[in-house]
Amino acid sequence: MTLNKTILLLLTLILGVNLSYGQGREEVFYTGQPDPVKSIQIYPNPATEFLNVKLEVPHAKQVKLTCLNILGSSMELETEIVDDFEIRIRVKDLTSGYYFISVQDEKLKSKSTYKFLKR
Repeated sequence: MTLNKTILLLLTLILGVNLSYGQGREEVFYTGQPDPVKSIQIYPNPATEFLNVKLEVPHAKQVKLTCLNILGSSMELETEIVDDFEIRIRVKDLTSGYYFISVQDEKLKSKSTYKFLKR
């Protein structure tokens, strides 16, 4: 097992988060609501100055974002709500490397974590 896979496995076990790397998943549960993992886009990846979180449903003001470094430590970042569907995160001051953005929506009762690269 590679070091990256080992670290991701440990983060998954320690933090209890769902790691999502693409727009699709194998698990499909019909709840009458859009799949929160499919309805979130993180771009640009890799990021240099800003990272955008685009939501399919207008919950930008209710979403809680947490940024974690590769060791699992929480990072404080400046965020800006662009509109009800999009949040912009300033990542310019982060050192180059991989980070995780955890998106938690209490209204939809969902939590997803996305990996991004800061260049």
